[in-house]
Amino acid sequence: MNILVIGAGGVGASMASIAETRSFFTQFVLADISLSRAEEAIALLDDRSKFVAEQVDARDMGAIKALIQKVKADVVVNACDPRMNEPIFNAAFEAHCNYIDMAMNLSEPHASNPYEEVGSPLGADQLAADQAWRDRGLLALVGMGVEPGLSDVFARYAADNLFDTIDEIGVRDGSNLSIDGLDFAPTFSIWTTIEECLNPPIVWEKNRGLYTTDCFSEPEVFHFPAGIGPYECVNVEHEEVLLIPREIDCNRVTFKYSLGAEFIDWLKTFAYLGLDSTEHVRVGDVSVSPRDVLAAVLPNPAKLGHLMHGKTCAGTWVRGTYDGKPREVYLYHVADNETTMRDWGSQAVLWQTAICPVVALELLANGSWKSTGVRGAEAFNADPFLNLLGDYGAHHGMVEMGPGLWPSPKPTGQPGWDRPVKRAIRLN
Repeated sequence: MNILVIGAGGVGASMASIAETRSFFTQFVLADISLSRAEEAIALLDDRSKFVAEQVDARDMGAIKALIQKVKADVVVNACDPRMNEPIFNAAFEAHCNYIDMAMNLSEPHASNPYEEVGSPLGADQLAADQAWRDRGLLALVGMGVEPGLSDVFARYAADNLFDTIDEIGVRDGSNLSIDGLDFAPTFSIWTTIEECLNPPIVWEKNRGLYTTDCFSEPEVFHFPAGIGPYECVNVEHEEVLLIPREIDCNRVTFKYSLGAEFIDWLKTFAYLGLDSTEHVRVGDVSVSPRDVLAAVLPNPAKLGHLMHGKTCAGTWVRGTYDGKPREVYLYHVADNETTMRDWGSQAVLWQTAICPVVALELLANGSWKSTGVRGAEAFNADPFLNLLGDYGAHHGMVEMGPGLWPSPKPTGQPGWDRPVKRAIRLN
């Protein structure tokens, strides 16, 4: 298998370091708009014999297609932020190449009533292309990071092995990470974090379909394992809510982050000042996006690993019945920053995201996962993925929940924070 990864940032570089320990591929090409950044990531590897750095602009579909053909890629992995999905996704299709990303195309909230009506959901254009990819005999594996990705694998495993009926599947993400010397610093792309946290959250219900709620709605206290502890989680926009119901019979799907009140206050402040906007404004002789400026001035998450402490947990909570009795479980994966920095040279959040597409690539290479069309991880047998994940040294866990067992999530009884749409200014 010849692999082309576009994006040599924190996730792309981590993918290279993880892939270095495996033998399933012939060539791994790491491409970036900055050739030096790709070269620097490869230079950190011990065995660079299968790795090549290339330059490409992820916004240029023609250049991407030409690079796919040049390196004879069997699969192209989009390790950029989701703004680059469209040109990479379309270039892969035109070049007759399989495709993987870790986040789907951005949504468009309803123009006039975003908290009551659904606009264009996440990945709508990608999912609409399903039949075209099938007809061409190609696979677009979308949302194959940790969340979405591993969370969907957990949902599939639960549906196939742990439940007879499922009432709710809820992805729950929490951490106790801290960063020395910084009062505020994101552990993942602030651009993407703003996008998913300040857009109207989405919920899916079988009898209602997809709907939106207020930002940071339905707060609950969720007890995370591995010593992380109880944290308040709230609704945010995320792909699992759209992907999981395509393949798994259940009544409700949600996604909640443990953002914390302080982080939510920062997000609300960004929105109030217009710093979340992607619309360009003139500053002197240049045109800039306020969100791009914010991302540029905040610390790069990929460079903070040596200052970080703690663990991050990604997991899927499932509630339903088994053998005629109520059942509730949480399947999870924990990344300890000390461990990921020591063993992989990558901070925990980026490493946890990066390992999942590498595992998926190996499953595609060895034939354990086969399909065509636009599919998420929930469409595939979970067992090969979880077994191989363990072979990589990244073991998952599960807790049984309920009375006398691990604590179930507990709604706080509060409506959540006010929706963060108040603005001091209006951008034209």
